[in-house]
Amino acid sequence: MSHSKRFSELKSLIDPKKSYEAVDAIDLVKKTATTKFDSSIEVHVRLGIDSKKSDQQVRGTASLPHGTGKTKKVAAIVGNAEAEKEAKDAGADIVGGIEIIDAIAKTGKYDFEIVVTTPDMMPKMAKVAKILGPKGLMPSPKNETVTTNLTKTIGELRKGKVAFKADDTSNLHQVIGRSSFTKEQLVENFTTFMDAVRKAKPATSKGVYLISVTLTSTMGPAIKVAA
Repeated sequence: MSHSKRFSELKSLIDPKKSYEAVDAIDLVKKTATTKFDSSIEVHVRLGIDSKKSDQQVRGTASLPHGTGKTKKVAAIVGNAEAEKEAKDAGADIVGGIEIIDAIAKTGKYDFEIVVTTPDMMPKMAKVAKILGPKGLMPSPKNETVTTNLTKTIGELRKGKVAFKADDTSNLHQVIGRSSFTKEQLVENFTTFMDAVRKAKPATSKGVYLISVTLTSTMGPAIKVAA
């Protein structure tokens, strides 16, 4: 597969053998984000874990100080009218109870990117675990989406709190902003995210934990970052 002239020119700015310091890598990722739209800036982390072992799962949350540049659609599945009002006031896009669970179970369809629920609803959520689980959408105390404080949780998600989880190939992928962000904003978001990833290291993980860290923009070349 041949790359476009544009991609080849951008790639020539990067030394593929070099791992750049975060500030320099972000400088380069902004220079190579030359699409006509506001490109996403993504971090891809290869982890030295055995993702098949339950005690080596890597998941956590990071409150990016400048958000991701996109607000995700939040659904709040709660058990009573008081909680529904709290969720609506906090800014949830979809609010309801068992009727949302029943609709997902019946159709297999949903229209949200994050689900927040209260502890009393978790047993009922089991009905849709096989639909939402593979998509990483099941609420969990580990990523703080099972909560008794809907105002705080939904507020943080809308401000830029992200949940991350290593996939089956032991990789993490996370949007940390847009090409329109300043270098300083991207550096702060990158540092916050990587600190959270380091904190999420399983106690049973041996050897090198951060095998590689790469920054990319949408349709831009990959830039290695010193881990």
